[in-house]
Amino acid sequence: MPTTLPGSHADLLDRPLFAHLATVAPDGAPHSSVMWFVYDGEVVRFTHTSSRQKYRNIQHEPRVAFSIHDPEDPYRSLEVRGTVESVEQDDAEASFYRSLQERYGNVYPITDADRRVVITVRPTTFVTK
Repeated sequence: MPTTLPGSHADLLDRPLFAHLATVAPDGAPHSSVMWFVYDGEVVRFTHTSSRQKYRNIQHEPRVAFSIHDPEDPYRSLEVRGTVESVEQDDAEASFYRSLQERYGNVYPITDADRRVVITVRPTTFVTK
């Protein structure tokens, strides 16, 4: 499996598409949810809150996977496997979360800024279809 992002699917990480992020719960059960993200060419960043299950899952098991499908061709997709490199508190204004809201064109008041974290994932494997 490729350890570098194939150019044929790079646009799926560049566009504001939805990723289905999968984690593993402490009891071994899978947990998947739709997430906003941004890719900087090296790592993928997501936002979440420290009060939800996904946060606890990542604390227990840092290996994750996420998939993105092309809305213009649902048979074209990208799976990314990786490891959570860091989980850091977003700033007091939840600036990272705000940047994702702007990226996805869905800006609204942030009521949970005090619990917002930035999850950084370093990709290890890319699977294309």
